[in-house]
Amino acid sequence: MAKVPERALRALCSDPLLCRDLRCGTVYQALLTRRYLTSKIMPLLAAVAVMLCSAMVLITWSIMGGFLVKFLEVGRTMEGDVSISWPTAGFGRYEDLMERLNRDPSVAAAAPSIDSIGMIGLPDGRLQAVKVRGIDERYARVADFANSLWWRPIAEPLPKDKDRDDPRLKNPRLYQQTLEDGLRLKRKNPDTGALEPGVVLGIELSGFSKRQEGGWYEPMVGIVERISTGGNQPYRRLDPFILNHSVIINVLPLTAGGREIRVASRKLPVVNEFRTGLFDADKGTVLMELGELQRMLKLDQGTELADVPVNPFEIAEDGSGQRPKVVGTAAARVTHIFVKAKEGVEVGELRQRCEEIYAEFAAAHGNDVPSPDALARAKSIGTWEQNYAMFIGAVKKEIAMVLGLLMFISFVAVFLVLAIFWAMVSEKTKDIGVLRAVGASRAGVAWLWLRYGVTLGMVGTLLGLGFSYAIVLNINPIHEWMGRAFGLVVWDPRVYYFAELPNKVVTYKAMIVLAGGMIFSVLGALIPALRAATYDPVKSLRFE
Repeated sequence: MAKVPERALRALCSDPLLCRDLRCGTVYQALLTRRYLTSKIMPLLAAVAVMLCSAMVLITWSIMGGFLVKFLEVGRTMEGDVSISWPTAGFGRYEDLMERLNRDPSVAAAAPSIDSIGMIGLPDGRLQAVKVRGIDERYARVADFANSLWWRPIAEPLPKDKDRDDPRLKNPRLYQQTLEDGLRLKRKNPDTGALEPGVVLGIELSGFSKRQEGGWYEPMVGIVERISTGGNQPYRRLDPFILNHSVIINVLPLTAGGREIRVASRKLPVVNEFRTGLFDADKGTVLMELGELQRMLKLDQGTELADVPVNPFEIAEDGSGQRPKVVGTAAARVTHIFVKAKEGVEVGELRQRCEEIYAEFAAAHGNDVPSPDALARAKSIGTWEQNYAMFIGAVKKEIAMVLGLLMFISFVAVFLVLAIFWAMVSEKTKDIGVLRAVGASRAGVAWLWLRYGVTLGMVGTLLGLGFSYAIVLNINPIHEWMGRAFGLVVWDPRVYYFAELPNKVVTYKAMIVLAGGMIFSVLGALIPALRAATYDPVKSLRFE
């Protein structure tokens, strides 16, 4: 490209140093881009618009997408990679299925479990519906159970606990014992010394443990229990530490045919609390020892009744009501088996292997277990994502819809850049004529304005990314401050599942937003650039 003569340069620029730079070979596009960027206020408004649009998209994408990522991660830490289930009635011979699974090279571990609906009676007299899950020591091999137990010794305080206020830092011996009790879901009876079954509650369930702003929990002082309906003192204060209390667990055992329902109740001590970060699980789940829940639900090894209709009003020969016929001894049953994949094994591959292994297992036991066809119809062998496909699909569609709406709104930046550049091209008509007169090509003039658009887009988007990072990384303190200052709770954990907001920006999302901001800026500058390139140099020089 031809160098610009000094006389023409002085028509564009009164700075002799810049002119000398051009004589040394600096391209005029770089000169004018720098001058326009540092001397014009209006184009900076376009950069601000790009910044705000970029920040809006990235903040929304990071938080909403982060909820979905956390949901999938927490699901795998709670239930492994694949689950085999037969709800309510459960299936027997599960130890044989466990052995078959553990022998497979794609399986890292497998664990039996029972999921049931129940009711919990809390120490302050409240009743609450919960999901009761029975587990044993094998559960920790599949799920991140040990790390989810809250009351355990810790060596270092949480990042925000500058004053070391976390109770777990103050009595390591006590919390080492609570950790061991929680892992085995049993506690030693102080009178007999025998291990007795206990329960582990979700940390948001009882309300006895209050979350502090720094992220740790402390016993909530001031909880009372109603002890009578009259008198001068119908209430009494309770020990604020939930681990010093017992709760009543009520479940509904029923026969395989679903005809008989009888409430089974058991008072059990609270041996620990767990926290997964998934508010729905932490608020409504109780963990207890597998064998104890099997006995309560009549899923342990015992008498099996014939699955035939019974008329309760028909009189048997011995004068009693008609009873089902006893046909044999039933094997102990579970409702779920959770399977964890070995490192490097894809979840889809593991699910397929589980289907094949279950088919072999069912063929070996015949009618004693549900058929593979029955499990296939019920979609009972699946990943966490498949089991919650409806919820996850709805969230993905909502994210796509919101991002599409934000991208549409971001077109405002395109029209703002277009309007500002159109005005600038009109203002600089004579300058464009000078450039064309001294040898600048049409493509060179067009590239001048496109380059300016790219520069503004890059500046605006980088500012937007920096602003987004600052907001997302501090989103939880900001949200807590909004609640304290204005009583405003934007993200209710009961709706959004998590007690804490996602606070990570994924690199590839930031790169996509960066590229999008620059593309929008170029689109806005395209029409004015083409207009500038078509100017006639003679007419442009006569422009007033």
